[in-house]
Amino acid sequence: MIASLKNINLSFSGKKILDNFSIDFNEKKITGLLGYSGSGKSTILKIINGMVMPDAGSVQVFGKSFDYAMGNKLRLQIGYAVQHVGIFPHMTVKENITLLANITQQDKSKIDARLKRLLEMVQLPQSYFSKKPHQLSGGEQQRVGLCRAFFLEPPLVLMDEPFASLDYRTKSGIYHHLLHIQQEEPTSIIIVTHQFEEAQILCDEFVWLNEGKIYKQGAKSLLTTIQNEFKEQHI
Repeated sequence: MIASLKNINLSFSGKKILDNFSIDFNEKKITGLLGYSGSGKSTILKIINGMVMPDAGSVQVFGKSFDYAMGNKLRLQIGYAVQHVGIFPHMTVKENITLLANITQQDKSKIDARLKRLLEMVQLPQSYFSKKPHQLSGGEQQRVGLCRAFFLEPPLVLMDEPFASLDYRTKSGIYHHLLHIQQEEPTSIIIVTHQFEEAQILCDEFVWLNEGKIYKQGAKSLLTTIQNEFKEQHI
């Protein structure tokens, strides 16, 4: 398992978010977390990333208990992509993508080679190196965000509704780029989404959450059946 939560309890302002919650995430699979707003999807990512510490229970990442004292170091092994990209407006495309590599003082030749490879995978020309985010389309910005999330070749990438603000045509292109990266460099990806179709396209397996509990989980081939069942029970 790439990540495992056991008997997690978590409350915010007296409201129970997760109640004795347990889940395992498989390695080198794209797992979709689905469910309505407030079901606990994004909170699960934050717990795995060490941004939120549960009130009780155990968190394991990469087969070891999450060491919050070493949280920053562990997070360098976890890619993160969010809805509004999170790239810095004052930095160029190259500076944004290579930020963590420069912080960790990686070899310049390795940085340049990795940058070239990722840009080829998401079909962005090297002439974009010096561009600023405001000079890019929404889809191009999202591709830059993908490159940054995958730059250090993390064994785990967390994605919190990264494509929600994009139009359908742009999203379709980004799906292709993400699946291409996964094909070339298989890794473990956990993606939060509200969109059934997105899960069908991207995910190997899914977890459907409802009110902080697992409603159903399994292979994506079950998604249509589960979606219809869920709708019937919540009309």
